[in-house]
Amino acid sequence: MKMILSLVAATALLVGANVQAIDVAAVNQALASADRSDADKALDAARKPAEVLDFLGMEPGMTVLDVMSGGGWYTEVLSRAVGANGKVYMQNSEAALARGTTQATVDTRVNGRLTNVELLTKDVTADLGLPENSIDFAITNLNFHDVYNRDPAAAQAFLINIRNALKPGAVLGLIDHEGDVGADNATLHRIPVELARAAALEAGFEIAEESDLLNVPSDNHTQAPFAAELERNTDRFTLKLVKPE
Repeated sequence: MKMILSLVAATALLVGANVQAIDVAAVNQALASADRSDADKALDAARKPAEVLDFLGMEPGMTVLDVMSGGGWYTEVLSRAVGANGKVYMQNSEAALARGTTQATVDTRVNGRLTNVELLTKDVTADLGLPENSIDFAITNLNFHDVYNRDPAAAQAFLINIRNALKPGAVLGLIDHEGDVGADNATLHRIPVELARAAALEAGFEIAEESDLLNVPSDNHTQAPFAAELERNTDRFTLKLVKPE
């Protein structure tokens, strides 16, 4: 995938030139902390979280939203990246928390550890329960495909509800497993980037940039993400979506 830089992104770069960006080295150092699990650290090489957040333009002190956070791998990354002056909403639906050990994993991760994290138990396709124009930055990591493949109309509600919560000019980072048009992407837990782009535009976002940071050319999109051969290292696209001013 080639990097695409739009006029929107170019303008944002000029306007934000004096804004404090995250310190990638400092975030990576924080993620290497002894109080972070080895299982979480094992995912860092493939997911490149500090570099992704830098590309997306997240800043220390922001109020951010982790959409469909699951057990909270990215929530912890965000918590460390925004710092003590920032805040992270960790969103999950009641149904998601009830699956497997998710609730226990969330409790273990957050309670007594991540003091700048607030749990948000809401269905993103229905009502996030957040004031409009209140969130500085949002991210959803490897989730959108399930919503879209199950019901494109629900995927629109998903995106629109996030857009409404974001401040004008704020970013939604959308990361997902790349799929091919015409493939059985529901079974493969993937989505073609073309469909994600179209859904974002329909929901009222502008596509500021796309990154090839998480591209994996050796993944031919024919296996599900948990296939042993992939070792959870899929070909992924990263969209930087902006709520218009």
